[in-house]
Amino acid sequence: MPRSTTEITPAGQRPDEDPSLAVRNNGGVEPSSAPAPAGRREALLLLSFGGPEGHDDVMPFLENVTRGRGIPRERLEEVAEHYHHFGGVSPINDQNKALLAALEAELEAAGVDLPVYWGNRNWAPYVEDVWQQMADDGIQHAYVLATSAYASFSGCRQYHEDIARARAALTGDAAAPGGPTAEKLPHYFDADGFVKANADALAAALAELPADVRDTARLVATAHSIPDSMAAVAGPQGHAYEAELMATAQHVVDLAAPGRPFDLVWQSRSGPPSVPWLEPDVNDHLQALAQAGEKAVVLFPVGFVSDHLEVIWDLDNEAKETAEELGLAFARAATAGTHPDFVRSLVELLTERRAGGEPRLGTNCPASCCFVPPRPAR
Repeated sequence: MPRSTTEITPAGQRPDEDPSLAVRNNGGVEPSSAPAPAGRREALLLLSFGGPEGHDDVMPFLENVTRGRGIPRERLEEVAEHYHHFGGVSPINDQNKALLAALEAELEAAGVDLPVYWGNRNWAPYVEDVWQQMADDGIQHAYVLATSAYASFSGCRQYHEDIARARAALTGDAAAPGGPTAEKLPHYFDADGFVKANADALAAALAELPADVRDTARLVATAHSIPDSMAAVAGPQGHAYEAELMATAQHVVDLAAPGRPFDLVWQSRSGPPSVPWLEPDVNDHLQALAQAGEKAVVLFPVGFVSDHLEVIWDLDNEAKETAEELGLAFARAATAGTHPDFVRSLVELLTERRAGGEPRLGTNCPASCCFVPPRPAR
């Protein structure tokens, strides 16, 4: 099944003009700083990227992901081999199911009676289908937890678009969408539990190294590279993606290895070579470290919330192989996953929004925030 192409911008309005996606998804009003209305039927929606469940799903999934981006077929086939290496099954699906179960358990422990749903952008369960299910279940308002902690088009704005697309798909009318109103939960890059989960993982990875290089190993934070043009418009003033990642990495190192230097580098770029993306690439950086005389490296992928395919392929296969060729001792820290402190922080984000308080970035984003103009039709 292809991803829905339902138009989400009302006629006569540009995508970067008011009312913003946040306002439109919330029923035409800004997300409130008042407590949730009594009696409103609410739900939590875990909204993610999606991934194939078998060999036959891989190419249709990748076509969903790259629709409209002009990615050459041979590049899709190259990436498809990464999935086929794992039986055509993306680990992100089981990871989302595990996070869903952990959220349900934490909500129950906190005494919060709220149904939890799961939807995806690029594969089943598609967010459009889940929105229909929530409407059928009588849900009036959904709090949307995206599996991305940071600002950027693909990490924040596109999730607002997913919500708008799901609501518009119910009526076929971007000016009069249906189903529950919605608000996306704010960026959680600096949430205590997210930082703690990554810090625990970094400390564990350091402990894996031989004792003679453990205290001198170079710490390297990684995140998904994005085009320079996308980075330039991330957040209201631009470049929020890099700034938030740098802040997270610093917090993690401060907890796990106080005072030690670290680098922030990039991985998993997928665009044509002619388009500038954030650099340096992790493999290029490993080569530079080896040339500078470093003996060991620990990668900690703070840009991701779970060990999905881009983490286990690009780091556990390609980067590890690069390190071995260079003679670098290598360890890779786990992602936050279902670390109890991380899950607890996510539930705290939800309860904070339901209780009121000033909506933060990610929930109430300006209309032009992270807006990347569509490519002209060929």
